[in-house]
Amino acid sequence: MPDVFIPLLWFAAAASFTPGPNNIMVAASGANYGYRRTLPHMLGIVLGFTFMIAAVGFGLGEMFKTVPQLHTVLKALGTAYMIYLAWRIANAARPKQAGAQGRPFTFFQAALFQWVNPKAWMMGVSALTAFTTGGANYLSETLLVTATFFCVSMPSVSIWCLFGTGISRFLKSERALAVFNWAMAGLIIISIGLLYS
Repeated sequence: MPDVFIPLLWFAAAASFTPGPNNIMVAASGANYGYRRTLPHMLGIVLGFTFMIAAVGFGLGEMFKTVPQLHTVLKALGTAYMIYLAWRIANAARPKQAGAQGRPFTFFQAALFQWVNPKAWMMGVSALTAFTTGGANYLSETLLVTATFFCVSMPSVSIWCLFGTGISRFLKSERALAVFNWAMAGLIIISIGLLYS
């Protein structure tokens, strides 16, 4: 198992730090609401994704083998939800101007989003497939994969949120903020396309 840790760590870092729906959304949230108000969103991603990997590793994957249509339905729901999120980001307003939509994601919204996020599924299933053997050590291997992603996820979303917070200094005008939000929404749409290519 120690031989696997370094490759697993590299895989988890590469998968977690590259642009994807979670990272793009926390960058946009950081720019619009700041780091502190985005913290529940980030914690929801970290704990929701970690729980999802554990659930897949400990049996949910078998359900998808038995009922493959369930995975297809989740993927379709995830895509539709990501398009909705892109629209929501594109139309986000500054907190003082926004009404009901002017709030960052809550912890539970972010945690639940992991279950319909295609990139999260691809990362989790790929890691469990590549870094577990299915043999006698499967339990400890699954725990290692889960713990590694848990440790890597918070630094990843924090850096993306800080990027958004930092760039907010250049987004003083409503027009600049709107361009940034539309660009972030566009990146989410592009990420959907890349997941299907």
